[in-house]
Amino acid sequence: MVAFFPKLKETLAKTRESFVSKVTQLVRRHDKIDEDFYEELEEILLQADVGVAATSRLIDAVRADVKKKKIGNPEDVRLLLRERMEELLGENAPLQFATAPPTVILVVGVNGVGKTTTIGKLAYRLRQEGRRVLLAAADTFRAAAIEQLEVWRERAGADIVKHQPGSDSAAVVYDALQAARKRGVDVVIIDTAGRLHTKTNLMEELRKIKRVVSREIPGAPHEVLLVVDAATGQNALRQAELFGEATDVTGIVLTKLDGTAKGGVVLAIREERGIPVKLIGTGERPEDLKVFDGKEFVAALFAEEGEE
Repeated sequence: MVAFFPKLKETLAKTRESFVSKVTQLVRRHDKIDEDFYEELEEILLQADVGVAATSRLIDAVRADVKKKKIGNPEDVRLLLRERMEELLGENAPLQFATAPPTVILVVGVNGVGKTTTIGKLAYRLRQEGRRVLLAAADTFRAAAIEQLEVWRERAGADIVKHQPGSDSAAVVYDALQAARKRGVDVVIIDTAGRLHTKTNLMEELRKIKRVVSREIPGAPHEVLLVVDAATGQNALRQAELFGEATDVTGIVLTKLDGTAKGGVVLAIREERGIPVKLIGTGERPEDLKVFDGKEFVAALFAEEGEE
């Protein structure tokens, strides 16, 4: 945790400034814990995109703690809130790998959230762990996506299976899985289209890809990762709902956390959709994709100046 903590703290700077700093000001401004105090705390949580459900749960939990422990000092609420946020995020959920290779990871998400870049970073991470990785360029509707994946393939040292733009995405996936078996690949990562304006076609395409994967590799896909731009805030919940209709999303990858004050959406997704955040993007470099740790996240969010 120590080596990564300063980077995570830096990544969450905007969220900390808009959320935790306001909580700190709140507890210092009030001399008692009353209804006005709780109303202000609720407003701060909602403004940080924690969401209605998660906010209600946190406020109710803090109220119960204050009553049970007979707490009268508002400054003590800061620690209570931190503990309850850790509790809400629950146990960490690491990536699942097949008992026998290849592991198949299906990556979904709308255009513009950093999906292809995330796949490249994930491939880089897995290669650093010594795994052989193959990328399936199944977003055949965007020629730029195929080209971008090719660049990441070279950077990560992965294999790739691609067809011409406009090809059948399920055929790309089929060929990728056959190639993975022949080449002794450990992990197949599948890029997919994210054209929400053609929602019906998109969802059917994802279902078709999943059917092909399940038929060719029993038990696969082993992960379905939804890539979400943290800056979209509450829209992330809608995206989780939409993609969940087509395929069972097993985890969230939250990107662009360093550019937004809406990091509270991590709590909203966990509470309202029941989907764990598994990875977070913390910057532009290939190594800037980290395994999500709830306690580490909350600690960085509440970190004081100078704390490393």
